[in-house]
Amino acid sequence: MRKTLLLGLTAVMLTSLATACSKSNEPDKAATSTAAATQGTTAKDKVTYTIFNGVAGSKDVNTNQTTLGKALEDQTGVNFKLEFLVGDLKTKIGTMIASGDYPEVLIPDAAIEEVMNAGAFIPLDELIDKYGPNIKRVYGDFFNRMKAKDGKIYYLPIAVQVGKFIPEPDGGHGAFWVQRRVLEEAGYPTIKTLDQYIKLIKDYREKHKSEDLTGMVSLTHDWRFFVTSNPPMHLMGYPNDGNVTVDLKTFEAKTYAANDATKTWLKTLNQLNADGLFDKASFVDNYDQYIAKLTSHKVLGFFDYGWQVANATNVLKDEARQDPTKDGYRYFKLPVTMSENIKDAYIDPPGLATNRGIGITTKAKDPVRIIQYFDNMLTEENQTMLGWGIKGETYEVNDKGRYYRTPEQITKLTEAFNEKFGFKYYNWNWPMYNTTSTLANGNARAPGNQPEVFELDLTAKDKEILGKYKIKTYSDLFASPDDRPWFPAWGFTKGQNSPELIWETKKDEITKKYFPKLVLSTPDKFDSVWDEFNKEFGKLDTAGYEKWTTAEVKKLIDIAKGGK
Repeated sequence: MRKTLLLGLTAVMLTSLATACSKSNEPDKAATSTAAATQGTTAKDKVTYTIFNGVAGSKDVNTNQTTLGKALEDQTGVNFKLEFLVGDLKTKIGTMIASGDYPEVLIPDAAIEEVMNAGAFIPLDELIDKYGPNIKRVYGDFFNRMKAKDGKIYYLPIAVQVGKFIPEPDGGHGAFWVQRRVLEEAGYPTIKTLDQYIKLIKDYREKHKSEDLTGMVSLTHDWRFFVTSNPPMHLMGYPNDGNVTVDLKTFEAKTYAANDATKTWLKTLNQLNADGLFDKASFVDNYDQYIAKLTSHKVLGFFDYGWQVANATNVLKDEARQDPTKDGYRYFKLPVTMSENIKDAYIDPPGLATNRGIGITTKAKDPVRIIQYFDNMLTEENQTMLGWGIKGETYEVNDKGRYYRTPEQITKLTEAFNEKFGFKYYNWNWPMYNTTSTLANGNARAPGNQPEVFELDLTAKDKEILGKYKIKTYSDLFASPDDRPWFPAWGFTKGQNSPELIWETKKDEITKKYFPKLVLSTPDKFDSVWDEFNKEFGKLDTAGYEKWTTAEVKKLIDIAKGGK
């Protein structure tokens, strides 16, 4: 799942951060550790429930083994055993469905349709009505979009925009990434097009043949195949709407899997492969192997989303803090498009993906306590704690009510600390304010979005590279997003065995079969393989899929205008 679900609008809303607040109203360590759950749940009769998360990349843990999780357990009496995906998502979920053996709470990610079709989730409507005042406050405006075909709500989408929008200075949006040392050696050139980006990598590799460097790597494992299939839409100047691009004037949705942009992208990878610059293992490596390669110092470039490669970029950042000479192995994000006259759209507008979320399963013995836990997480006090931590330990408050972190606090926020404290485990996948949200007192929900914190977190090397490009934040290099009330189209809910779901399934099968062939074939055979791919793709009812998606887009535009 992408963390760019709910990014949005423009930097003008940063002015909201100037809102002053009384120091006496700020949550402190005592307040956050003793705040009662909203329905009077107490710490007695402690229980442990299991959550399975369909995303790999984290180690299993009990939430009460972390500082944040222990604080929430003190408030509610509830601890969660977090289990993360190992292996193939569809296989894992399929085994659960076949056996009927579910955890109490399930985050099935891309397999959510299968879970819904199996009837694994219980409806949440009555639970929310009785025990979810904060859920109503945060999600209430989206309840109609969250309902299944039967009119009931079965899961809570991950993260909702609350308050004013704050763009992420170094956020989780997509980009073409390149090692900083490559830019330094080239004199920090302006890179806007795919051709310029590829030439940059080729030139560096040519000058450093003895280092056994990989020009580019990609990811195709399981549902993460989009890392390889998504770039064409971004190269055309569109945000991540999934299988389609949506015209801002006509609102017509068009697929791009077999269009000229995709052909150009795959042909580029094909030539890179022929030149020995592309990692062939991209089509067989799993996520962990991919992350390991990004931290190996050997990969010069790749396309991906910031949220997905954070496990690698955070490690590289920690290394560079300990040893500034390793800063060149960190990556820099570039807004690459097909031509210089195309406005990039990597930063997503705000939206809500209703086909991803967290739900309570039929195996839950006490759904009330689980929904109370979720609701308690959504209090302002707990959203502050989950985002900022504990006053005096991981953040401070100045005399104007502004949250900030000291240099010492920033230094200790390593990947290891974030795991132990709980920031790593509570930064996503739960019901929460989106990271681009603001708290009621005007401070950013996410510390990294607070200008004071972002600026103080910059190393000398960070300031140097930002200065070379005459920008204050990394996101300044990217265009501000356009308003797209339907966003993201990939989050539209499809019915069981619907033509739309069937189209997506068959499309995935075809692209996963042919994209490797297209990239790994010899250049002289590329066109014939492309023709073969187009012939197979042409058998799909793409016109029907585009018509349905367009109708959904226009429906949400009408809702945004005040329609029903």
